Amino acid sequence: MSNTSGKPSIVAVAVDSQHPVTLHLNGTGAGRELPRIHYHFGEFGNYSLVVKSFDSSTKMISCDIIINESPVNSHLPILYAFLIYVGVLSILTVGRVFVIIDPIRNWFYKKLHPGDTDRLINSELGSPTRTDSTSSDVPATTWTVSQRRLRSLDTFRGLSLIIMVFVNYGGGKYWFFKHQSWNGLTLADLVFPWFVFIMGTSISLSLNSMLRRGCSKWEVLGKALWRSFLLFLIGIVIVNPNYCLGPLSWGNLRIPGVLQRLGFTYLVVAVLELLFAKAVAENDTLETPYFALRDILLYWPQWVFILTLEATWLGLTFLLIVPGCPKGYLGPGGIGDFGKYPNCTGGAAGYIDHLLLGEKHIYQHPSSNVLYQTTVAYDPEGILGTINSICMAFFGLQAGKIFLFYKDQHKQIMSRFFIWSVVMGIISAILTKCSKDEGYIPANKNLWSISYVTTLSCFAYLLLLLIYYLVDVKKWWSGAPFFYPGMNSILVYVGHEVFENYFPFKWKMKDSQSHGEHLAQNLVATSIWVIISYLLYRKRIFWKI
Repeated sequence: MSNTSGKPSIVAVAVDSQHPVTLHLNGTGAGRELPRIHYHFGEFGNYSLVVKSFDSSTKMISCDIIINESPVNSHLPILYAFLIYVGVLSILTVGRVFVIIDPIRNWFYKKLHPGDTDRLINSELGSPTRTDSTSSDVPATTWTVSQRRLRSLDTFRGLSLIIMVFVNYGGGKYWFFKHQSWNGLTLADLVFPWFVFIMGTSISLSLNSMLRRGCSKWEVLGKALWRSFLLFLIGIVIVNPNYCLGPLSWGNLRIPGVLQRLGFTYLVVAVLELLFAKAVAENDTLETPYFALRDILLYWPQWVFILTLEATWLGLTFLLIVPGCPKGYLGPGGIGDFGKYPNCTGGAAGYIDHLLLGEKHIYQHPSSNVLYQTTVAYDPEGILGTINSICMAFFGLQAGKIFLFYKDQHKQIMSRFFIWSVVMGIISAILTKCSKDEGYIPANKNLWSISYVTTLSCFAYLLLLLIYYLVDVKKWWSGAPFFYPGMNSILVYVGHEVFENYFPFKWKMKDSQSHGEHLAQNLVATSIWVIISYLLYRKRIFWKI
């Protein structure tokens, strides 16, 4: 290709390897048809676009892409990591099978406790009981309570938490383990709503348990207030500040956050449930059509409240006048929408946070600035989105009521989970028009749009159904390893945030561009927290607030 002086010109350009891109050759030659090339470039590859001379017979300029250096297969580290974890899991499974065989189990016990060999051989059971294996200061009823507990809930919570930890550590620098820049979903966008969902499920079960034990509603309300306050305080003082940059400074402290949203959402949903909750008896049965919908009909005031909240979100989102922005704007600002609204990131949601919290007290590096080059602060855990996190927790609350009203009726429970999933899916399909950007309300994690909530609720009901079936119905899966962090979720979340930049969770890498090293570091860090939670579980140490 030649420039105006007739000499060849070479231009180096970085292109996106996440999606196929279209290259359009610009020129000023009259009567010339300029080519377009649609090509999916590989990661860390080196390419040349060779533009050939103008063909007078066809009036076209032809060009070809030449691969100078072959791209790397960036997905191989994921395959290797998967095979390693499958190998470790297989070894542990085989070991567990051998250990439950009496001769092998007795041999291991003999080696570990040589002084107790005679007692072991002469005992009626041939091995220590679960009660024997616990410390003397732990009551024997601990195991009985644990067995009655729905392991699927802790497994679901632990699965969401571990994916969240892995994503927060970097997700191996893969785009699908990072939050979506604006509309759409990646794996990283799934886990926080699932955590909120299962929190709502736990609220229903825990409040019912406390009321059945004879606790007064005022006492339960006091515990809810205290727990919400602690979650908010931990988020503000421990998680948000970066003490490596200096002491705590209120002038630039981010007020919203994950734990803050969890705390406020928990308080609202717990109070809402407490206002209308009645202890469900163990032997409660559902025999008539009315009783078949009792988990919904008895709580109609809650639905009125939630629908009012959602109407408030819709009204503020689409009717609030935001200076310099079109009414009902849901875009990312920056260079999005051809750069027409550069300072309108998030529309009403961003405006309310700036107005009530101030620019310095919200998140300064939103995911939208990567693709859309936004320059204004925007908080994905802001005030307006909290309305829909309350709705998300409320849908989880419904799952808890299904567990309560259909206790031990596995088919009834799973069928209702499936029906709820279908209903949520239909609503999402209508709101999004089954597209990423073209719907009435796109699924958007930064906005916590209502379509985002219904979509993730659809997935949550299906996932809970599957885990419940495998763990609590068929007992084919113990829930390990996710069950253990699920039992110590607050400790794992706070711990991974506080110690994120310390060894062994992070170390200096030789090649910071390598997916392999990033993936290894992030998986090691995440696995350490799983091991820590397992050891704490074995020691019966749980951080409850």
